Amino acid sequence: MERIPTIALVGDHDERITAHVAIPQALEAARTAAGAAVEWCWLGSDAVTTSSLARFDGFWLTPGSPYRSMDGVLAVARYAREQGIPLLGSCGGFQHALLEFARNVVGLVEADHTETNALASVPVIAALNCALVEVTDRVRFVHGSRLLAAYGTAEAREAYHCRFGLNETYRTALEEAGFWFTAFDDGGAVRGGELRGHPFFVGTLFQSERRALRGEPVPLANAFVSAVANK
Repeated sequence: MERIPTIALVGDHDERITAHVAIPQALEAARTAAGAAVEWCWLGSDAVTTSSLARFDGFWLTPGSPYRSMDGVLAVARYAREQGIPLLGSCGGFQHALLEFARNVVGLVEADHTETNALASVPVIAALNCALVEVTDRVRFVHGSRLLAAYGTAEAREAYHCRFGLNETYRTALEEAGFWFTAFDDGGAVRGGELRGHPFFVGTLFQSERRALRGEPVPLANAFVSAVANK
């Protein structure tokens, strides 16, 4: 009997977090749209082990930071990046995917997140100048990107619940090391990105999964599920 691909929803599950309610609904709709036999389950940040990751075919780094174990989330991001496993990160998940990349690819070994270390010497992830808490805003996608391919349009309006993002001081270093920023707000601030040459490694500061709560298709969930099913 053929094994059904399984996605790990990485984070500390809490039904009080809007995104945690929305993500399973987004995946259910994506699975139906793709006609794909894909399953998913929650994987706590403090339950991540090397052996636990091998049974999954995709990872969604979910919102909800600070996580019980930052190291667990970073380990998942590194595993997916190095092993070519499809990964989608939203909000805090995207932030931690960038943090892992900064530490292990760029070489900024002291890279940190000011949500959990306000005195970080290398604050790659820092407080936004203007918090995006329960805000909906326009986002523009870069030509040739997976984000543009998923949406099929050059821009979209998406919802946020976010206070932290990429510190622009480190943007060039991440770009030169191979992280491609492919979504921006009207002011040019980073709102999403991806890895070139990876089967599917995409992150966004916005929470596109919230579309599912309105009964709308979630383009990124559709693209992610298809990547997992076709892995």
